[in-house]
Amino acid sequence: MAAKTATKTKKWRSRAVTRTVDAGNSAYCAVCEELIKFRARIRADQIICNVYVSNKWDRVEHYHPECYKKAKSPYGAPAD
Repeated sequence: MAAKTATKTKKWRSRAVTRTVDAGNSAYCAVCEELIKFRARIRADQIICNVYVSNKWDRVEHYHPECYKKAKSPYGAPAD
């Protein structure tokens, strides 16, 4: 009789990363609801969060770095 093996399913969790704002960006900040703008001479950053609900991908949220701090980092410290 073969031994039964349990398969482990991956537990997805919401997470945040820091990325530069690209040209043509049209995302709005989840806190202040203002456009996260690309500026040619300024390398601005944004925080992008993949949000999972009930272990399934639900949405992506974008933040200005200062707004993410103001919101008390709802998805943890952003990875680089």
